[in-house]
Amino acid sequence: MQLTWLDSNSWLIEMGGKRILLDPWLVGPLVFANLPWLFKANRTTERLIPDNIDLILLSQGLEDHAHPPTLKLLDHNLPVIASPNAAKVVQELGYTQITSLAHGETFTFEEQLIIKALPGSPIGPMLVENGYFLQDLTTNQTLYYEPHGYHKPAAITESVNVAIAPIVSLTIPLLGPVIQGHQTALDLCKSIHPQFILPTAAGGDVVFEGLLMSLLRPEGSVDEFRAKLVENHLSTQLITPRPGEPVTF
Repeated sequence: MQLTWLDSNSWLIEMGGKRILLDPWLVGPLVFANLPWLFKANRTTERLIPDNIDLILLSQGLEDHAHPPTLKLLDHNLPVIASPNAAKVVQELGYTQITSLAHGETFTFEEQLIIKALPGSPIGPMLVENGYFLQDLTTNQTLYYEPHGYHKPAAITESVNVAIAPIVSLTIPLLGPVIQGHQTALDLCKSIHPQFILPTAAGGDVVFEGLLMSLLRPEGSVDEFRAKLVENHLSTQLITPRPGEPVTF
């Protein structure tokens, strides 16, 4: 298994002999609801679109997971596995091979990789997006991903080699967390005992601006989380990837 962080929530996953582009934001700015005054993110380093992609995997339909300008540039004939909400985004863009996975449903890709949809982040009062459990059928290596820290360990019934999850929280005073990080990631490690955990939803080579950024309050840090793992006698190793540099397991 090889994982390459591409900033924010974007990853290149290589397992089961396949190259999977996860929640890609790779071109242009990231803006929510066409409101740059509210939130806008720009890259400081150009991020090239990886070659030879076999599959696109989308956890949410929001722009930081299903980024329309990026998805417009990718090959629309690539197979897409997506939450029902994200499936609507790629359907409107004209993708031809879309599999929408509800919680608990699985997809087997060319008898080499299993992808299972798990309950993920609540988006509004009536919508819960997807987390994912991936299993390489050639090596039995496994990967768990949930980008906002809303974990349901009881839904994970097999051992996890690598977890990708936020370890820093972002909170708006009086409204609560936008991203749950340090405590939920620690609870995840206590519950499923992954061998490794990699942080996601961090900035990387990105500059943020807009009203929302003035309201967000970070809680926790990489050093604090690493200390918590030791303090709780957990064997999980924290790996902090550098954007664009692959990590092999």
